[in-house]
Amino acid sequence: MINATDNPVNWALLLYELDDAKEHIESLMSQMGEQGQIDDIDFKIEIAHVYAHLNRSWNTRNLADDTDEERFEERFSEFPNDLEPI
Repeated sequence: MINATDNPVNWALLLYELDDAKEHIESLMSQMGEQGQIDDIDFKIEIAHVYAHLNRSWNTRNLADDTDEERFEERFSEFPNDLEPI
């Protein structure tokens, strides 16, 4: 697992992904609370966006180099194959 001392750039990017996921969840919850409903397609899009941020945070947790060209590769947004939902 990367850390802030040895991998400051990727650590900051990891925290960004988690923060962005949190912001999207909060925004979604606020929207749903205010409107009392959400279209199934909109819900799917919003949840997929949150998953992309969470997946990137998990899939890049060991990416130790400080190049972020790879960070947004499609494979990093995919659901992890080494993580079982509980």
